[in-house]
Order: sequence, then C-alpha cells, then structure tokens
Amino acid sequence: MKMEISRDIKALADPDRNIRIKAVRRLSDTGQPAVEPLIRAMEHEESKDFRWYAAVALARIGQPAIEPLITALKGNQDREFRRYVSAALGHMGGEAVDPLLLAMKSADPSMRGFLSAALCRIGPAAIERLKEAYASHDPDLRECASLTLWGMGESGVIGMMQAIERENEGP
Repeated sequence: MKMEISRDIKALADPDRNIRIKAVRRLSDTGQPAVEPLIRAMEHEESKDFRWYAAVALARIGQPAIEPLITALKGNQDREFRRYVSAALGHMGGEAVDPLLLAMKSADPSMRGFLSAALCRIGPAAIERLKEAYASHDPDLRECASLTLWGMGESGVIGMMQAIERENEGP
C-alpha cells in the first residue's frame, strides 16, 4: 500500500490534470493511511498546484485527517502551507468545527487566523458552536469567536448578535 500511496502522491504533480484527479480519488479512497504521507509531501513540495490537490485529497478523507492537519498547522510556520491546510480543514464541514475550536484555545495568534479561516469556510455549520464559544469565559476564545463570526459576513454577524442578546438576558 505504501508504494501505491507514494505513486499517487507523485502523480499530484503530473502535468496531466486527469492523472492528478485520479490520484486524488485514489488517495481519498485510501483514507487514513494516506494522511501522514500527504501532509509530509505538502510540507516539502512548494508547488501551489500540488498543495491544492493534496489538500483536496485530505479534505475528502475527512475525519481521520483533522487532528493530523491541526498538528501540522501548529508545527509549520510556512504561511502557504498553513493556507492549504486551512482550506482542507474548511472543506471538511461540520465534523471539523469542534477540533478547530479546541485548537483555537491554545493556538498562537497567527495560527488562530488560519483556524478562523477554516471555520469561516465551513460557514453556517459552525455558527452555533461559535456562538457558544463567544459566550465562553475565556477571553481569547471569546475574541476569536467574535472575529470569526464577523468574518463570516451576514450570517456570522446575526449569530453574534443572537449570542449577545442571550448574554444580556442573563440566567
């Protein structure tokens, strides 16, 4: 299986778009065993196209890739790498919301921006949990939640206003 994963990862750099798409499909179908090799390849390959196709494969793998991607985000300061990891997490939808919010609690400020971008990309599926985070007693998490809701545009701002109204109503 390692040889197939390696072959498919190399195919993500192929000039033929159809070959890249087939490689994404095979890597996605492989699932969890492809996660770490894909992340390592994204770290070492600087091609934006390569990173994009790797991010798509990771997003399609879904839940098994969430924690390894968050760990990679923490350990790598390369902004482009972080941008593609954030995109992969953002395309996973609701299943990534709680791990992203949990990571936000202990993240450095620059990483929080990438976590926030992933939550914004998730969109409406993240709003309820962001409203709960906004009601948190943790000032950093509260600020991150408010900035993320604001960054989501109208739906996020409405969610933030609802959280403020609930807070003002008190117990």
